Amino acid sequence: MLITICADVHDNIWKLADALPGMNDGEVLLFCGDFCAPFSLDQMAKGFDGAVHAVLGNNDGDGRLLSRVAAAAGNVTLHGELAELDLAGYRVAISHYPEIAAGLAASGRYDLVCYGHDHTLSTSKLWGAGWSTQGR
Repeated sequence: MLITICADVHDNIWKLADALPGMNDGEVLLFCGDFCAPFSLDQMAKGFDGAVHAVLGNNDGDGRLLSRVAAAAGNVTLHGELAELDLAGYRVAISHYPEIAAGLAASGRYDLVCYGHDHTLSTSKLWGAGWSTQGR
C-alpha cells in the first residue's frame, strides 16, 4: 500500500494544487494537521482520489465547519487530535505534534507514526530508546 503523508497546508491553496497530482500516487492520504481554513480541506478532499484521514493541528480554527466539510466530502475522516488506524494490516498513528508522536512511537504499538507541526521533512526510526533520523 502506498501512503501519501501531508501536513501544515496553512491555506496555501496554490502549493496544494501543485502537490495534489503527485499525492494521488498514494492509495490513502494521511493529513497531520493545520489545514487552517475549511476551504483547504475541501480542496484536498476534491483533489485526492482515495480516502483521507486527518487530525487537527494548532491552527485549525473552526472545528465545527471542518467537520461539516469532511462529512460532505465523502472520502474524509476527521479524527480530532489523534488517529489510530489499521491500514492493510499495519498499525498507524497520526498526531500533529512531534512530542506526542515520539511517545506513540516509543510505545511499540504502531508500525508507522506520522506528525506535522515543525514544518520539516524527516524520516526517523526508533532504535532502542532513541530516535535515529534518516534524513532531514
